Amino acid sequence: MSLSLFQRLSLVAAAVALTVPTVHAQTARAKGAPITAAIVSNYPPMEFKDPATAKLTGFDVDLGEALAAKLGTTIKWEETSFDQMLSSLATGRVDIILSGMTDIPARRDAVKFIDYLKTGPQFYVMKEHAAEYASMAALCGKKVGASRRTSFPTEIAAWSDANCVKAGKPPIVVSGTDGSADARTQLRQGRLDAAVQGGETLPYLMGQEPNTYFPVGKAFVFQYVGLAVTRKNDALVAELSDAMNKLMADGTYAKIAAKWGLQDYALPKLIIDSAN
Repeated sequence: MSLSLFQRLSLVAAAVALTVPTVHAQTARAKGAPITAAIVSNYPPMEFKDPATAKLTGFDVDLGEALAAKLGTTIKWEETSFDQMLSSLATGRVDIILSGMTDIPARRDAVKFIDYLKTGPQFYVMKEHAAEYASMAALCGKKVGASRRTSFPTEIAAWSDANCVKAGKPPIVVSGTDGSADARTQLRQGRLDAAVQGGETLPYLMGQEPNTYFPVGKAFVFQYVGLAVTRKNDALVAELSDAMNKLMADGTYAKIAAKWGLQDYALPKLIIDSAN
């Protein structure tokens, strides 16, 4: 049977339509399918490699495993760099980000956050210099480093403007580092006077390296840490929110927080996009 050009083009269009998934199909997760999570394993006690076994461990790892179990599935960890996490989520290479990511407005255009922990950037110095930093004001004019891939450098600059410059003191010299581990290395080498990282991580860090670091003041911005899901996937947000609520209700969440010394940073209830 001979077909006209129009008929042939129509058949080709129909075939293409059948093979191209809809946006919903791209973002929907089959019931019981594993959840793929982006993680950066260099931020203890949130996530890191156990030195004895080289296996992923930490608060986020335990929480992710517990969430997956509540949903009757498993979690697959996809190690990546911090600056690749959002693009991995946007392109569908991962389903979620569960890696100590701070819930800030600039990120909410692309993702929805299920907030699960309090946090805040905090200054710290080498312990042998503790006497020089009786207050946060002593940091004015000093060189302070923090991971350039986080919001910390911007927050340090804002604190400096409000507390150093306005008081007629020299501003903090902000130095972006290649992650928090690099900031600690530069601090030990004397290339930085102080560093900044999430206050919830400092007690663990100080326990692992006794008599090495000294916190200066308290966290100077209040923030939340959130599990990130693309805004196109409301179904997964609902699934994970329900599972998180159940972990909070049955005490599992509190036990995981206590295991990692994070009970003072735990939340009493689920929060979405820092809104509640």
